[in-house]
Amino acid sequence: MVQEIRIADYDYPLPEARIARYPLAQRDDSKLLVYTNASGRVPENRKFRDLAAYLPEKSLMVFNNTKVVPARLLFQKDTGALIEIFCLEPADPEDYELCFATTSSCSWKAIVGNAKRWKEGVLHLYIAEDHADAPFLHEIDLTAELIRREGRASWVRFAWKGGLSFSQVMDHAGRIPIPPYLRRDTEPIDLERYQTWYARREGSVAAPTAGLHFTQRELDDVDAKGIRRFNLCLHVGAGTFLPVKSETIGDHAMHSEPFSVSRELLQALADKEETPLTAVGTTSTRCLESLYFLGVQCIEKGKPGVVEQWEPYRAAGYSYSLRESMQALLAYMEAEKLAELVSRTQIIIVPGYQFRVIDYLVTNFHQPKSTLLLLIGAFVGEEWHRIYDFALANDFRFLSYGDSSLLQRKMNK
Repeated sequence: MVQEIRIADYDYPLPEARIARYPLAQRDDSKLLVYTNASGRVPENRKFRDLAAYLPEKSLMVFNNTKVVPARLLFQKDTGALIEIFCLEPADPEDYELCFATTSSCSWKAIVGNAKRWKEGVLHLYIAEDHADAPFLHEIDLTAELIRREGRASWVRFAWKGGLSFSQVMDHAGRIPIPPYLRRDTEPIDLERYQTWYARREGSVAAPTAGLHFTQRELDDVDAKGIRRFNLCLHVGAGTFLPVKSETIGDHAMHSEPFSVSRELLQALADKEETPLTAVGTTSTRCLESLYFLGVQCIEKGKPGVVEQWEPYRAAGYSYSLRESMQALLAYMEAEKLAELVSRTQIIIVPGYQFRVIDYLVTNFHQPKSTLLLLIGAFVGEEWHRIYDFALANDFRFLSYGDSSLLQRKMNK
């Protein structure tokens, strides 16, 4: 059973020096490890700007256009104690766009740092004396009120003056939440570089890092090969950084993330047949593969719900084709007059998973003993050892600001 997969089997030595703590000067100067049938399934060391040359002509390519928000806000008690509020996802209103557009108050699910020091009362935004927007932020008078706690999460209501949207308030008062393994504070360079070139829809607290290498040049090269580009939006949550602490994957609770996709993308998947599809990043992969199971839900239950963690490993539904699944989703959207499909996924992709949608994957190099490394193991099989050994031996940079790879799926037997 897949739940019995041992996390220790997905470990490798990652020296601290190989973790890229800063981005390169140019996005597409990063290396690209190519591991495809065309390369003889032997790792090749290339440059990311050459990516399009290794993609199939007239294929499909899907990007996650979520945008990272300055989700870390620092507040101060009357005693002087500092409390950090890390916004995870909106609670009131729950819709991301509506929440970012509010102009006086909103509520968020959050992680509160130094939570033991804040049991009740209203906090005021901490404004350092050397903050460039200090006078302006004093006028906004941003406050935070604790509503309730459930486990590690807190629900916080924000209120402010001046009629700005909460998106604008965050831009002035918040900090971009870079990954903890970078072991440094957020710096000005992260405002631009911990964001994809094509980011559009606000909501993520972590970047879909496979896309950080793209510039307009790579997008133009993709277009020149007749590759059809599509966007989806999956807002990346802080759970992406949670380590797997259990001995087997069956005891690990996967995080849930919201996503939205257009009818145009669903139609392209319905018509896909033998056309290869490249997913840019593991977030795009999780979203695309989840769509198949939502379609199965439509066929069997009449409407889609959410994709639970272990749903893909149940026998029911595997007899349906991707086309049948997508047609069921499209029929549901037509009946409900929906321009886009909005849902959530808790899907976990581990060895033993049967891929239904993606054929190629653009992705960075992931942490040892992580769910993302298990996803790579599911995609290329035991060959992941060979790929990572090659990357380590050839000075590839690892994790969020590291180098990239283009992988082709190992065919199911």
